[in-house]
Amino acid sequence: MITPAFELTQDPDFLTIIIQVPYARASEFDLYFEGEDFKFYAKPYFLRQLTLPGRVVEDGREKASYNTDKGTFTIQLPKEIPGQYFEGLDMLTSLLAPKKSRSAKPLVEEIAASGEVSEEEEEGFDWEIEQTPYKESAQPLQNCYGFGNLRSGVFQRLQDELSDVIDIRDPDQSPVDERRRKRLAAEAAKFDPDHYLADFFEDEAIQHVLKYKPWWVDAHKKMTALQGESHQEEDTPKFVVFSEEEREQLRKFTNKSYLLDKRSCHHVYLGLIDILLAYCYEICVNEGEKNVESSWNIRKLSATLCWLESFSNIHDVLISFGRRVLCYPLYRHFGLVTRALSDTVMILQLGKAAVLKCLLDIHKIFRENDPAYILNDLFITDYCIWIQKSKSRKLAALSESLQKTTLTKSHLGFELEELEAAALLVQEEESMLRAAGTVSKQQLPSSESETSDSEESSSTSSSETEGSDSDELESSASEDGKKNSLQGTLQGEGTAPLIDCNGLRQGTKSLTFEVSDEKSKVSLQSTSVPGKLIEELEKQMHTAIRLSEQPEGLATASCVLQEQEEPCVSDPDRFSKESTGKGNFLEVSSKTNPLLFLCSTNEDED
Repeated sequence: MITPAFELTQDPDFLTIIIQVPYARASEFDLYFEGEDFKFYAKPYFLRQLTLPGRVVEDGREKASYNTDKGTFTIQLPKEIPGQYFEGLDMLTSLLAPKKSRSAKPLVEEIAASGEVSEEEEEGFDWEIEQTPYKESAQPLQNCYGFGNLRSGVFQRLQDELSDVIDIRDPDQSPVDERRRKRLAAEAAKFDPDHYLADFFEDEAIQHVLKYKPWWVDAHKKMTALQGESHQEEDTPKFVVFSEEEREQLRKFTNKSYLLDKRSCHHVYLGLIDILLAYCYEICVNEGEKNVESSWNIRKLSATLCWLESFSNIHDVLISFGRRVLCYPLYRHFGLVTRALSDTVMILQLGKAAVLKCLLDIHKIFRENDPAYILNDLFITDYCIWIQKSKSRKLAALSESLQKTTLTKSHLGFELEELEAAALLVQEEESMLRAAGTVSKQQLPSSESETSDSEESSSTSSSETEGSDSDELESSASEDGKKNSLQGTLQGEGTAPLIDCNGLRQGTKSLTFEVSDEKSKVSLQSTSVPGKLIEELEKQMHTAIRLSEQPEGLATASCVLQEQEEPCVSDPDRFSKESTGKGNFLEVSSKTNPLLFLCSTNEDED
């Protein structure tokens, strides 16, 4: 026989059961219901035992129909108490369980203690107060782990998959305190201040993912709006819709009963928070999309899954999750910690249907990852079955306590506030240095202009000084010219022409004498040389320049220049009388002379 797929819905007066029986004969089916029991048979489908969450009656209002196109039976059963809300219609695994095994109580118990057990079940947990520390015993099962710490010895058979699934080595031989100590040491060694500060200052990508809104955000808004109008919490589950794949997985689960004491049940609830926090982080940073890192993110951020941790209070759960977010994943930002916390509160407030949907998604992620499937066997499958039988008021109390718990950066133990303050100080200093560099660059052109102005002024003053020096030289030359009938003019130029000795050029700096019959002129042409240099050159002038005639035997006249003596050229009449050739020229001695003189006569003279 085949167990058909089915789903349950309700309204104030009827409970509706929709059963999918494709290719079944509609003329051959059998239906039975009474109180909380429901059975259905349509060959080859057989719904042998369905335990309803509330009582129904047979009063003539019941209806049944068959849709041949979809192959579905729709059955409407009247509620015994109209308006009663049936809780847990989506918990299919729990509904398929036999009625006698729905309770998690032990089959054998003391009668005198039954009343005490009942009181303990009704008593709520004080989530804020740490429970009495558990003392390790010498029993073989002291190093237990898994859901409710009910497993041990699992990893002795799975040594190959151990390193890919959990971080603790040899968990069967590691007590809870040792696991916690090793976990804290590993987190302290893994924390990278540079990575944290990089995400703190360059958080564009993180701010983008923080804007993503998963499905539970809209569902929570609708629930809150509806509660504000009608003040009824019974309508909450209708905002959580299970897919057909999720329903199929619920039908595949084997119903179990868990014998958990108060301490173990406390650990189970706190482990649930830890797993949901890691799942909310994964959904946020990947914006609801699954990838190859999804299973790694969930199990790495949850110390319950990665280190087989057992927490004693909510605050320890939040500290562990916050530390691991800042140590392991790609995005290490405290804003993601607070976002995951608020999302987990929303999921718990939506009720166990929302929690079950998240657990089913985690189960699928681990199922599709080769080494992570072990965590399904240790935790997630049991959580999916257990949450269907949990009480909604305990989840509500848990969400309220979680919402009141505060977590700050100082609680994580990484000195985050000091790191941020130091980084901000360095950033301000760099900003000031950049600003100073910008100001100096702006002042550079103005300083260059001032420098050029000073250079211009200095050149102007230099030219004035040279002009005054040249005036003094001209006045002295004029006096000497009156005595010797020679007129010398000293002209300062930036570039002097080459020496022209009857058409030949031989230098860049020269002094030139011009001699004529009528009037002798001596023109001195020089570059703009400082006065001191001229004086030094005059002191070194001991070379005689001789005035000779052409090779025909013409008379030769010599002119000797000496330091601080009479003008270097003799009387011009003497030159005219003795010179009878076509022209006269200077014969420069073999010794190098810094000043060269060019003398010429009137070529028209006979």
